[in-house]
Amino acid sequence: MKRDQTMFDVPAQLGVLRRYARSLTRDDADAEDLVHDALVRAYEKRGSFSPERAAAKGLRGWLLSILHNTFIDKRRARLADDERSRRVLELAEPAGEPAQEHHVRLAQVREAFMQLPEEQRAALHLVAIEGLGYAEAAAALGIPVGTLMSRLSRARASLRAMEEGGAARPTHLRLVGGADEPSA
Repeated sequence: MKRDQTMFDVPAQLGVLRRYARSLTRDDADAEDLVHDALVRAYEKRGSFSPERAAAKGLRGWLLSILHNTFIDKRRARLADDERSRRVLELAEPAGEPAQEHHVRLAQVREAFMQLPEEQRAALHLVAIEGLGYAEAAAALGIPVGTLMSRLSRARASLRAMEEGGAARPTHLRLVGGADEPSA
């Protein structure tokens, strides 16, 4: 049995489909996309169109039904995407501080660390960066544990002074039993 070509005249229905799509989407470009998607879906489902149904609904009704269902499906998908995006934003961490400030801060700490006297820098590096215990660090440097602890204390004090904005005194030399300033 051969189908009647006049019953399946889709190009004649394009005007109706475009007008209905514009009324649904309220946008010409979105309406054209909707008509295109509906026609693709109609082509995929062309086997479900039968002359018996054509008498009751007609090609126009069948195509408008597909167009309407395509619009509803797209709207549901968009709403689901919006809901997922909203939930992701709720779960996302708030924006952090700008990375530039961290890089500047790290550069300042590195500069202060590099300005420490060599013996303090070595002691602080082994304990704070490499994670060695006091005994291990002292053995690696070939010094007593007390000396290591003294160097660590002076290095940390210098870094704290830098942090507080004050100029740290040179801590590799210490005057014991006298005044810091020469007498006049």
